Amino acid sequence: MSGSGQDPAARLRAEGLDPGTWGNGPGDRYAAHDHGYDKVLVCVAGSIRFGLPDLGDAVDLGAGDRLDLPAGTRHDAVVGPRGVSCLEAHLPTGAIPELRHRPAGSW
Repeated sequence: MSGSGQDPAARLRAEGLDPGTWGNGPGDRYAAHDHGYDKVLVCVAGSIRFGLPDLGDAVDLGAGDRLDLPAGTRHDAVVGPRGVSCLEAHLPTGAIPELRHRPAGSW
């Protein structure tokens, strides 16, 4: 849950975003890829690890955590043992200046 006490979808809408939802089962994987748009991801339930192969890093998201992902950032993903449910909103390229992980309660 966000620091404002609002549910994550309401918080994203308050920022002018239009979030959609998606989910995957335990252990599901996405191969490394990138997008031609900026993306905001919020984990609503479960967990997911986003690998950042070009940066030699990874970001773990649990319930309430947010990832702001600039266009062109290669990432892969592995869903945690309980599956995952996420909100996702797209923005024009350049709207997100840098990769940023914001833990639950900090955004």
